[in-house]
Amino acid sequence: MHCASPIKRRQSRKIWVGSVPVGGDAPIAVQSMTNTDTLDVAATVAQIRRLEDAGADIVRVSVPDMDAAEAFGKIKQQVRVPLVADIHFDYKIALRVAELGVDCLRINPGNIGREDRVKAVVDAARDKNIPIRIGVNAGSLEKDLQKKYGEPTPEALLESAMRHVEHLQRLDFQNFKVSVKASDVFMAVAAYRLLAREIEQPLHLGITEAGGLRSGTVKSAVGLGMLLAEGIGDTIRISLAADPVEEIKVGFDILKSLHLRSRGINFIACPSCSRQNFDVVKTMNELEGRLEDLLVPMDVAVIGCVVNGPGEAKEAHIGLTGGTPNNLVYIDGKPAQKLQNENLVDELERLIREKAAAKAEADAALIVRG
Repeated sequence: MHCASPIKRRQSRKIWVGSVPVGGDAPIAVQSMTNTDTLDVAATVAQIRRLEDAGADIVRVSVPDMDAAEAFGKIKQQVRVPLVADIHFDYKIALRVAELGVDCLRINPGNIGREDRVKAVVDAARDKNIPIRIGVNAGSLEKDLQKKYGEPTPEALLESAMRHVEHLQRLDFQNFKVSVKASDVFMAVAAYRLLAREIEQPLHLGITEAGGLRSGTVKSAVGLGMLLAEGIGDTIRISLAADPVEEIKVGFDILKSLHLRSRGINFIACPSCSRQNFDVVKTMNELEGRLEDLLVPMDVAVIGCVVNGPGEAKEAHIGLTGGTPNNLVYIDGKPAQKLQNENLVDELERLIREKAAAKAEADAALIVRG
């Protein structure tokens, strides 16, 4: 059972995206974005529900035109998770989704145009207590900043972000969060470090266009891990060219590795070698697939031999260590049961589910007593 995170988080203003707090002392929220056609209401709702099941705290939906805005309203009625509308340039779309119950507007004030249009959006957001997300991207910097800096730089990203921030601050609107994303890890990290010193609002972290499932996961883990370890970041989105559900899984895995969120099983598993007494890789693949539905925070160790096995197994809620002739299961640090390789996964799954149910009941009782 591992210790709490030693990370001291940056103090930020708390805002609310629907029912989800972002910033302040709130848990770091994990979000994703749909990649369906927003006009296909059924397909978009189905994907959002899959994201809900995976644990998404917030989901963003692209709303490129008025037809999509009307579809967004229908989608919003059919899902539980807070929805962010992703809007560019047309302020009327922002006004319409505000009427339809949007939980957050992703819109850059400087891209809307005239000041009266910015004010109209801000007034609607203020009236309905809707936060705004300013989203700066290295791939779409303003032309004058491209000319000034010659190429995207952390300083250019910061200057772009502060332009949009100043739009909102002139209108005395503080209910916003900001992102400064780049596909280059070092550029994004440097930009977020600069921004963290300039504003008190929450920061939305991401490495944009990070890549496919494997490469994008690595880039995101490295970049976001650097920032999160410094206490920077209040909500994260892992941008993968993959099923959006994978973004949620990776996001929680990154937070779990830093002890910043505890949701579902935290697996400790050896990479396996010739000492293994059972097929560790096969066992892990099957367990991960079977136990995705468990939300109770638990440490489960799966170690193939007796060299590191007992030590890791004793530290987990449930630990399996390979042995001859039988493998040994530890529960809460104590030897509990021996398992043969036959039906190993079935038996281990049963024990994990029993422990998860007992832990959930104990945690609930603790909350009631507290």
